[in-house]
Amino acid sequence: MSIDEAALTQGPRENNSEDGLDSGDDLDDDDDSDGLAEPAWKKAAALARRAESAATEPEADNPPAYPFNIPAVAKLGCLEFAPDVTFFIGENGAGKSTLLEAAALAFGFPKEGGSFNHMYEGADTVSALHQSITLKKGLGKPLDGFFLRAESFYNFATFIGDYHEQSHGEAFLSLLNDRFRGDGLYLLDEPEAALSPTRQLAALVRIHELVKDNSQFVIATHSPILLAYPGAKIIQFNQFGWRQVEYEETEHFEVTRYFLNNYQRQIDRLLLDND
Repeated sequence: MSIDEAALTQGPRENNSEDGLDSGDDLDDDDDSDGLAEPAWKKAAALARRAESAATEPEADNPPAYPFNIPAVAKLGCLEFAPDVTFFIGENGAGKSTLLEAAALAFGFPKEGGSFNHMYEGADTVSALHQSITLKKGLGKPLDGFFLRAESFYNFATFIGDYHEQSHGEAFLSLLNDRFRGDGLYLLDEPEAALSPTRQLAALVRIHELVKDNSQFVIATHSPILLAYPGAKIIQFNQFGWRQVEYEETEHFEVTRYFLNNYQRQIDRLLLDND
């Protein structure tokens, strides 16, 4: 494991290599790796469960409350981020946005989304997960950063007074191009929601430019286009917890490829056969 990784950790758990889960016991790695050194803030970060709120085995008649009843949260253990790009994928309700939010709050971003320097209050809709974890990270702080919540991006735009003459997709690309300055930590929740396929490709290019400028991304997404970013770490959340997968293993890739290669047959099967 490279030291240029971040991680989410929550309480002790057994190692389960079959599920792709790591024990998380080796966060302190002496592999200096080759190439240029990464910024210190990108080294060996982790979210750890607070000792006073460590999970205990729930009684059968007293199941854990949300969000600790989500398998990906209950079996979180140690989830390491890649130094460049990490993707969270999974069905709706699998926990990817909940964990992204907890990571963002632990890193010091505002709960409604935005940058380190733009704090504004909105509806208190965050889960309690961030209150049960503490952040372990490298020295210092990134020079730039942003937490994108798709549902509150309009509120952020209102707060800073920009982007209202643009469409949602144009506003997001302007944010990506104008306000993401590099040497930063960027946590994005389903950014593709505002983007056409062509503009997802443009976003992919900008993400790569920022990665080359010592930036780190953690992105929850359903987009097979964004997921194609080379070398990204893809974490799949499901009813069993989570595991790391390769791009061509993802449902996003497999379903999209099959549909595009067989779209007429799929339309006939899905729609016409039901008439």
